[in-house]
Amino acid sequence: MAKTILIIEDNFEIREGAAEVLSLTGDYEIITAPDGKVGVDLAIKHRPDLILCDIMMPELDGYGVLYMLNKNETTSDIPFIFLTAKSERADVRKAMEMGADDYLTKPFDDIELINAIESRFRKREKISANNGTRGGLHLSEDEQNYLLKDLVKDARIKVFKKKQSIYSVGDSPVFVYYLLSGKVRSFLFYQDGRELSTDIHISDTFFGYETVLLNEVYSDNAAALEDCEIALIPKERFFELLYNKPMIAGKFIKLLSGNIREKEEQMLGFAYDTVRKRVANALVNVAEKTTPTVGEEGIVVRISRDDLATLAGTANETISRMLAEFKDEGLLVKERSAIRIFSIEKLKGVKF
Repeated sequence: MAKTILIIEDNFEIREGAAEVLSLTGDYEIITAPDGKVGVDLAIKHRPDLILCDIMMPELDGYGVLYMLNKNETTSDIPFIFLTAKSERADVRKAMEMGADDYLTKPFDDIELINAIESRFRKREKISANNGTRGGLHLSEDEQNYLLKDLVKDARIKVFKKKQSIYSVGDSPVFVYYLLSGKVRSFLFYQDGRELSTDIHISDTFFGYETVLLNEVYSDNAAALEDCEIALIPKERFFELLYNKPMIAGKFIKLLSGNIREKEEQMLGFAYDTVRKRVANALVNVAEKTTPTVGEEGIVVRISRDDLATLAGTANETISRMLAEFKDEGLLVKERSAIRIFSIEKLKGVKF
């Protein structure tokens, strides 16, 4: 059965061109509207399977259309794709924050248009199937990972350069972050301006979700430890998945609980552990989040003395002294800008 698509676009050539392309596929019935007001009326009357909507239109723009349709129970769940000539981050960000499912930047070609629509329908079918008999209450680990990967796949990707800020203390959260490549560190500032690293995030992990779940402003800072690619997941999309899939919500609650325990243990370590133990723990933390190189002895970690000092809560001079001691004890060796750790277990056993 053919799906119905509503195209709301004030530019005649774009509107009719998109309608013709989609009609030629034979898979869709097309309804068109020349402005936002007509588009809202047609959406309520026909309840299409998907809506394509321009942002910049007279009288009622795309944001207004989406707002009105989201307020109506019969149209609030219709997949919505913005068409925009604006590629500025602020416009795209606003569109996604309002609940749009995707966006296409004009000019787009026929394949881009069809792929965006087909991708949206595939996702909707998968969600509907999973919501069928189980309602998300009994998802296997593979099914949970699939839905999370789907969430990441639809997110905007941004490249952050080394030391570039991702968010700061006091910022209100807009995204949940998924690290595709590289490393990110979380940190706080002492009153005298010194930094204290509180965590290191590695590739293929989520971060920044704690603040979103707690509905608070950020209580720490995050910056790229090296060049990174990060998926920016709008928090509304994140909450939508958690609401529909309670098992995934439980997964993040467990992660949140684990993070809180780690922070407590770290704070206790700063209070009671010797400097030698803190430096050893910092090295273990980094090593456990580093992929070993096959065929080489030990684990090679790449972290500057400055970053290692902030992670251990001590001074650069102390780091140099501790690394020299660990080298003399055969625990590690310095290799240019890297450190080769021969035994994580022996570092864990360092006490005094």
